[in-house]
Amino acid sequence: MEDNKKRAGDAPIACDLEAGKKYAWCTCGHSDTQPFCDGSHRAAESTPNMRFEAQESKTYYLCTCKMTSNPPFCDGSHAQ
Repeated sequence: MEDNKKRAGDAPIACDLEAGKKYAWCTCGHSDTQPFCDGSHRAAESTPNMRFEAQESKTYYLCTCKMTSNPPFCDGSHAQ
């Protein structure tokens, strides 16, 4: 599965998330609703989503290159 991942973008996507709400971040890059999962990993036989909960209501920058060391958040890996 791991080798079927793809880079979904070259920059993070700013997302206004709500505290306590659960989200499903796309880990495989196949989703058409980046940075969130739409279930495309099943057909692509790729990595499943990563569920997470926003700790506070604010704008978060979510990774689209899928190379972050701090998923689902951008850590600048796309620029390296």
